[in-house]
Amino acid sequence: MVTDDHQGAPLLTASGVVKHFPGAKALDGVDLDVYPGEVHCLLGQNGAGKSTLIKVLAGAHRPDAGVITWQGQEVSFPTPVAALRAGIATMYQELDVVDGLTVAENIFLGNEVSVGGFIQRTSAHARTREVLQRLGHANIAPGTEVESLSAAGKQVVSMARALSHDAKLIIMDEPSAVLDSEEVANLFRVVRDLVANGIAVIYISHRLEEIRQIGDRLTVLKDGKTVASGLRVSDTTTSQVVAMMTGHEGTLDFPPRTAEVSDEVVLSVRDLALDGVFRDVSFDVHAGEIVGLAGLVGSGRSEILETVYGARRATSGEVRVSGVPVGRGNVAASVAKGMGFCPEERKSQGLLLDESVTRNITLSIFARLARLGFVDDAAELGIAREQVGRLGIVPARPEREARTLSGGNQQKILLGRWLAHGTRVLFLDEPTRGVDVGARAEAYQLIRELAATGVAIVIVSSELEEVVGLADRVLVISDGRVVHAAPAAEIDEHQILDLIVEGTPA
Repeated sequence: MVTDDHQGAPLLTASGVVKHFPGAKALDGVDLDVYPGEVHCLLGQNGAGKSTLIKVLAGAHRPDAGVITWQGQEVSFPTPVAALRAGIATMYQELDVVDGLTVAENIFLGNEVSVGGFIQRTSAHARTREVLQRLGHANIAPGTEVESLSAAGKQVVSMARALSHDAKLIIMDEPSAVLDSEEVANLFRVVRDLVANGIAVIYISHRLEEIRQIGDRLTVLKDGKTVASGLRVSDTTTSQVVAMMTGHEGTLDFPPRTAEVSDEVVLSVRDLALDGVFRDVSFDVHAGEIVGLAGLVGSGRSEILETVYGARRATSGEVRVSGVPVGRGNVAASVAKGMGFCPEERKSQGLLLDESVTRNITLSIFARLARLGFVDDAAELGIAREQVGRLGIVPARPEREARTLSGGNQQKILLGRWLAHGTRVLFLDEPTRGVDVGARAEAYQLIRELAATGVAIVIVSSELEEVVGLADRVLVISDGRVVHAAPAAEIDEHQILDLIVEGTPA
């Protein structure tokens, strides 16, 4: 273990922290120290123990062994509220906003602005505007219902809630996962403002390039143990960090394109429009081709995917699969024609978290497995085992609940669902969101292998490097329009950003 010299006393320390769950040891003697005014990056693959550690620090879990000190005093927070009152605010990867409440109500949930037991809505709205302005999002109205916001907007509300408290330490778990490059730059501005005022930030991200931009020091977890702590970010290389996380040298390279794209047009979109969101969208996808949609959050890229799939009803335009028209706003018809969709919010929109891996995989072919109202359990399990083996889902236990698997393996479950269905057109919205570096490389390889079998794939990703690295062809989306289309080999991230800016009204 390597420790870096630092002036003054640490704000928080964790020494030898252990946490058991039934049948597993999630933390096995973890050490961490965080100083005021620093960005301390916490890294590790899915399952390394990061989420468990931050829940221990935030009072959501009680450690089985070890010592946590806060501002020089040994502590054991019984609840998240106790940790928050002590000055530790946490932004979880899973968005923890309440859709039925307004922005202001979410920000002050459990900490309502009140006098004599009466909530002061005017004061709450004024304070909400202040914190949103600090975040660079004065355009979000305090009275807006959170349900109407995008995933990125909900992330801003979650961040605003953390900033509304007098926090001395803010834990950010994958805060940029749903943000585009412009939003990430704004996030970094906020983080730098926080540390300049002496606030400490624990920053968790699978995007290693972000760590280089924002981090001061880093701690790496592997299999519930601390393998490195207190390293200066500037003193480590990306390959060294990957090696510490995975136990072997690795790279973030994309697998080579080995398959030829067919002349067969599988998906054809013509003059598609959704009032107020996008218009005049036309493109084709060939068998074995990967098409990437690149654009800022709010550009219409995800909505295009959802509308083509039928989750939204198009205002006008036509979608065809293998030359056959697909009815507007009809998911069942889309699936019957051979479409599959892996949504950005896989936990809330894609998976039945309390159901088994088996049931999640066979969900799209359930009718095929039913006879006279009874499901053929043996056939269902056989199909699930086939996909678990084919995709390398870990643990290879189809009876496990989907919620118990890591983000990368949950994404594989969704892929397995559509492979079992025999999907010809696959839509992937943020396919590697919240997926660690090792699982990300697996996902890239799987996507390429799917394309090689003739599946037509359309990808949306906030990471332009991912769009360019995976896609055969890139469509640049700006202000609800396709402003440019080009082979991926003939365009780079900087050109895409230029096109986005040129196509977006000031």
